[in-house]
Amino acid sequence: MRLLATLVLLLLLRSAEPRRGPRSGAVERGAAGGRVRGRGRAGVMRRQTQECKEYVEAGDKYLDCQDRQLTTVMQHWPKDIHHLLLARNKIQVLRGNMFSQFTQLKSLDLQQNHISMVEDGAFIGLSKLRTLLLQHNRLKTATEEVLLPLTRLTYLRLYDNPWSCRCSLDSLVRTLQVPSNRNLGNYGKCVEPQSLSGQKLRKLNVDLLCVDDSQVDRRPGGGDGGRPKPPPIKVKTEATSMCHTYMFPKPLLDCSNKDLNNIPSELPSDIVKMDLSKNTIKHLRPKQFLLSKDLKLLNLSSNSLHHLDTAAFAGLLYLQELDLSNNSLPYFEYGVLEDLYFLRKLSLENNPWICDYNIHYLIYWLKHHPGVFYTGLFCSEPQEFRGWRVEDYVKTYNGECPIDKQTGGIGTGQGGQGGAENDAQEGAGETDEVQGDHLPQPLQQKKPKRFEIIRLS
Repeated sequence: MRLLATLVLLLLLRSAEPRRGPRSGAVERGAAGGRVRGRGRAGVMRRQTQECKEYVEAGDKYLDCQDRQLTTVMQHWPKDIHHLLLARNKIQVLRGNMFSQFTQLKSLDLQQNHISMVEDGAFIGLSKLRTLLLQHNRLKTATEEVLLPLTRLTYLRLYDNPWSCRCSLDSLVRTLQVPSNRNLGNYGKCVEPQSLSGQKLRKLNVDLLCVDDSQVDRRPGGGDGGRPKPPPIKVKTEATSMCHTYMFPKPLLDCSNKDLNNIPSELPSDIVKMDLSKNTIKHLRPKQFLLSKDLKLLNLSSNSLHHLDTAAFAGLLYLQELDLSNNSLPYFEYGVLEDLYFLRKLSLENNPWICDYNIHYLIYWLKHHPGVFYTGLFCSEPQEFRGWRVEDYVKTYNGECPIDKQTGGIGTGQGGQGGAENDAQEGAGETDEVQGDHLPQPLQQKKPKRFEIIRLS
């Protein structure tokens, strides 16, 4: 009996094992499958975050890899691109032959990374490169060997790096100071040693690079030994340290929302667009944009501008768009717009325009430049003209002048001129009759004539 019970128990156990086995295996396989699928999805997400945008503009191929958290260059990127945008990533070191596959590159944007080292062979193969942007990084030193493969390099930006102006920087500084390299390394400055802090690389006395300050200070009775070092010279806020420069697709200087209360000094000369909006600039002084002769778009909106000097826009011969909206401008000084020969768009919204004699210059200039599209020109003061279009106010300005309706007979030259003036006044009178119903109360009240016009023949 015991043997029979044992056999039955063994049979039951054997029949139960296959059922438990598949379920357990299925669970394991399902769990494993879930983990594989989870890894696959994470991999896809990572690939998507690193995916770059490729597009064509003006016949050139662009690869936009900005803000992708990249630490290096990917091998699967297309080799025939002309412009590679790698700004705002986390690249720390530029290794040798890092870009050698991109032999067609014309521009390389590496600004706003964490680059602290550039190996001598980093740019091998880039013989067609013309623009290299390395500003806003952590570079302290580099050698001339870095630039040797770049035989066509025209623009090089190195500012906002903590350059250590010591002997190791000697060859690079000498290269930047060659007269033909006038657009290489502009605005780059020494941060250390303290004796050279703030000096521009392009204007630095190269002989000072290999001088050991500690040795100079220790010389007894010679040189500057024993003398206290002068305090560092305070320099004006420069556009290159406060603003960001973008070269693609057109050179842009972005100084928006930087809490600026004045126009930065030493504006770059090769900028096409400049954004100074959302600051607290109150006053434009003469010739502050004189060096930016290629500027085509200038945005000064949302500041606190209340006065523009006569020569505020001097030198901007090619400016096409000017945005002065959301400021505190009451009128324009006579002559402010005289240099803007090619202006096509003028934005004037949300300014407290005062409709009096001072506003006439702006209307006069716009009348003689009919190709300029302008917006936002409405009277804020005085109260009786509030909401009026400024040009309508100007039309009524001479509405109450005496009108001589006599048509001229034969007279002297002076009489002829008087007739012409009267004809013009008569036309103005007709205009006023049409708009008479819309005139404010002060202009509708007739005043007794104090003068009588007599024509002499």
